[in-house]
Amino acid sequence: MSISLKQIKHLAHLSRLEFSEEELKEMQGDMGKILDFVSQIDALELSGIEPLTQMSESVNVMRDDRMNGMIEKEEALKNAPDANSDYFRVPKFGKKV
Repeated sequence: MSISLKQIKHLAHLSRLEFSEEELKEMQGDMGKILDFVSQIDALELSGIEPLTQMSESVNVMRDDRMNGMIEKEEALKNAPDANSDYFRVPKFGKKV
């Protein structure tokens, strides 16, 4: 199965990716290989086979959510390096806009 350069450019645009012409042609080859591989699955007789939701038979054992002993606000804030009466204070981070 083949994919056109126009389709690759469209996918790149939707993904907000920028590629050089050489990278687009390389991506076109890679996507063609992926589509060829997936098309092999279409050729298989899969009727009566249940789809997998997990690769193993293991099951997650989940515990019940229980609220345990809570500490008071003052207790939580007493070891904070910087806090006001109600909140932890943390340094600003990130870019300025």
